[in-house]
Amino acid sequence: MRSMADLVSAIRNEEEQIREGGGAKAIENQHSKSRLTARERIQQLADPGTFFELGTYAAYRMYEEWGGAPAAGVITGLARIETRLVMIIANDATVKAGAFFPMTSKKVIRAQNIAIDNRLPTIYLVDSAGIFLPLQEDVFPDTDDFGRVFRNNAVMSAMGIPQIAAIMGMCVAGGGYLPVMCDHVLMTDGSGLFLAGPALVQAAIGQKVSAEELGGAAMHSAISGTVDFHEPTEESCLARIRSIIEKWGYRRQSPWDRKKPVPPALAAEEIYGIYDSSPARPYDIKEVIGRIVDASKFDEYKAEYGKTLVCGYARIGGFAVGIVANQKLHAQATDHEGRKRVEFGGVIYTESAEKAARFIMDCNQNLVPLIFLHDVNGFMVGRDAEWSGIIKAGAKMVNAVSNSIVPKITVIIGGSFGAGHYAMCGKAYDPRFMFAWPTAKYAVMSGDSAASTLVEIKIRQLERSGKQLSEEEKKELYESTKQTYDGQTDPRYGAARLWIDKIIDPMETRDALTTALEAAALNPDVPEFKVGVLQT
Repeated sequence: MRSMADLVSAIRNEEEQIREGGGAKAIENQHSKSRLTARERIQQLADPGTFFELGTYAAYRMYEEWGGAPAAGVITGLARIETRLVMIIANDATVKAGAFFPMTSKKVIRAQNIAIDNRLPTIYLVDSAGIFLPLQEDVFPDTDDFGRVFRNNAVMSAMGIPQIAAIMGMCVAGGGYLPVMCDHVLMTDGSGLFLAGPALVQAAIGQKVSAEELGGAAMHSAISGTVDFHEPTEESCLARIRSIIEKWGYRRQSPWDRKKPVPPALAAEEIYGIYDSSPARPYDIKEVIGRIVDASKFDEYKAEYGKTLVCGYARIGGFAVGIVANQKLHAQATDHEGRKRVEFGGVIYTESAEKAARFIMDCNQNLVPLIFLHDVNGFMVGRDAEWSGIIKAGAKMVNAVSNSIVPKITVIIGGSFGAGHYAMCGKAYDPRFMFAWPTAKYAVMSGDSAASTLVEIKIRQLERSGKQLSEEEKKELYESTKQTYDGQTDPRYGAARLWIDKIIDPMETRDALTTALEAAALNPDVPEFKVGVLQT
């Protein structure tokens, strides 16, 4: 098993490679046009040191037959501009001229959905050739495809979420609608905005026209009136965006309680030595919590009951939060007939599910945001579990999570398997943000369990057809199946498909959660809390 430090180092090294985008030659080509790269633009636009990138691993190891698409060809993340927290979405023209792959659309939509959930002002730095035509059938038509981006532009505007678009390169075909549906449109000299470029115009209607005459910045600022600000350089364009944002007013604040942050009393770097993925060395999740929360203070809820789930109140970055975390230590428990039993760490039992459901409802009742820390094998199975009503208890917990109206933020620190993933606010349950440690495993079941199950099914199929496998062949089949499944449980696999927003260094968990809570605090709208019918 690789150490936590090795895993973190590997992630950082890979992220550095991803940040090179299309590579040195593509960067040089961008500079030859007197244009900055997307990352250079963000660096000039954002307040120093405030960019919190999301979706870095999007499209990781995908589209390799087309040369790959690092970060899906678009850079997204939170940043502060003139101290105001915003979402930035920037096309990376060094990756296939900023063309939209299927995951590019999904990444832009994910960033917009984060902005919608948290009422984040959104800045688009547009430099894109439009849809990547060889994959158009996977980019164009569906509810999580290209057209949804423009629908979201309109919805965000109606919700009062400010949007600024800066055209700093090509903006063609359907993509031309994005900037025009924003509150402010800026455009630099040398850029182009048109529904059809010169070549297509000539082919379609026989008209010969230059790109500048057809859709240059001078034309759109003086003749069509489409552009609000005509900027001579990229530097002046980025400065103009900062100047506009600096003058914005303030909307009403959210009801989430925040006080002055207090650093944890315990050192964050000690998390490396506390966490252990080995079942033979269970760790105490409360030791991890103590290194994330303010002053290392944690008010544990029902500490003697349902011990495989730890629930309690704390502050993170000054924000009041409720924490629901899987406890990996094994626990002694007593049933209703006075019999003692051992409860396995990382497993959700009836009592722990009922405790968590009640706690989640309490947090909603009292307007306390929820943090979920995953290291879960799933729900307990077997006769005793079924007789105790494990399905009812699990349904109650899932109901409470599903209907929560407070912000939910999820961190997968170890395993996140099966229905346990759902009950702990997995991706399908609308967490505002989904983070993962490099040690995360994310699937229906663990690689060992899946391989054993799939191999047993395969062996039975072969035996029915009259073929017997030797022990060596069985072992080879098991290892092959496990290797495939382990690859799919890797957090980078999930992050490539945007199931995870960001893979974080465990030492940076507190900072990531604080940033997420600051984003959530921008949305003041809290609907009425209702859970519907609960199983009792």
